[in-house]
Amino acid sequence: MSSTTRTTQFSILDRSRTREGHPDAAALRDTVALARRAEQLGYHRFWVSEHHGVPGVAGSAPTVLAAAVAAATATIRVGTGGVMLPNHRPLVVAEQFGVLESLFPGRIDMGLGRSVGFTGGIRRALGTGKDAAGDFGAQLTELLGYFTGTQTIHPQVHARPAEGLRVPAFVLATGAGARVAAEAGLALVIGDLRERRRMLDAIAVYRDAFRPSVLWPRPYVVISGTVAVAATTAQARRLLLPEARALAYSRTHGVFPPLRPADDGPAAAAALTERERGFYEDALRGQLHGTEEQVADALGTLIDAAAADEVLVTTSTHDRAALLESYERLARVAGLTGRTAGRLPAA
Repeated sequence: MSSTTRTTQFSILDRSRTREGHPDAAALRDTVALARRAEQLGYHRFWVSEHHGVPGVAGSAPTVLAAAVAAATATIRVGTGGVMLPNHRPLVVAEQFGVLESLFPGRIDMGLGRSVGFTGGIRRALGTGKDAAGDFGAQLTELLGYFTGTQTIHPQVHARPAEGLRVPAFVLATGAGARVAAEAGLALVIGDLRERRRMLDAIAVYRDAFRPSVLWPRPYVVISGTVAVAATTAQARRLLLPEARALAYSRTHGVFPPLRPADDGPAAAAALTERERGFYEDALRGQLHGTEEQVADALGTLIDAAAADEVLVTTSTHDRAALLESYERLARVAGLTGRTAGRLPAA
């Protein structure tokens, strides 16, 4: 086992992926149940995501879901991966995180992103446009100013109860967002394991441009991606298939569907068009999967290359029992504590 892997923080981002044959409410309950198990296993953070109008994702209100997760747990840090600022007014976001931090002091993380809605209809319903991400830096400055009481865009406006609270802030980023995170003095969350060189270049830009802030005195890098661990390499790869198939469907049909059971047989392959097959194979490229020993080696290499402070794992699959086992095996790889608690039954 890599010593680097065992000295790095490990956390989970769960997207509340829906499953074929299960209602959306089950995905939300699965998220809360997974958070409880993550806490038992010793994971550092548990984050939830924001998606609007997506059939395959039930998590549309991350601060609401984060409150449910925090209420169901006791020690694990809870946050968002992330709240998409172009979809919200900074004042409202500050108020929501102020409420969360007030109810669960010392446990809340504010992960922030710059993505806009999946389709034109969703963007219109949210009151935003494709170019809204260009205002992310200004929105971020306004949001942080509500916590420090220094925002000047809206004089005499104060965010209650956020003002005076210190909530760790993270920027979910690709290349462009890395510089925004650096100039704001915030932690960086970056995940593009399929384009590893580009990810490492963005991390280098972030470190070079970083300006210390009251929240982060030094750069803090979280690398994010899919990690699947099982008894055999084939079983671990099988965990990746439902998400890869859903991604291929979304790229060719414009709709991100619920997860279906894994199937990599001849019939399943024949059902894919040539274009879908390309997206499917691309989705599987770069993901970390294998036995505990294989994943430990791969993670150690990646952590060393990125000089990462933390790994945020984002695995989704149809088989909940296999997903829970993967996270249990990963906890052993990472040397996490608290593994003696009984396994949570599959939903």
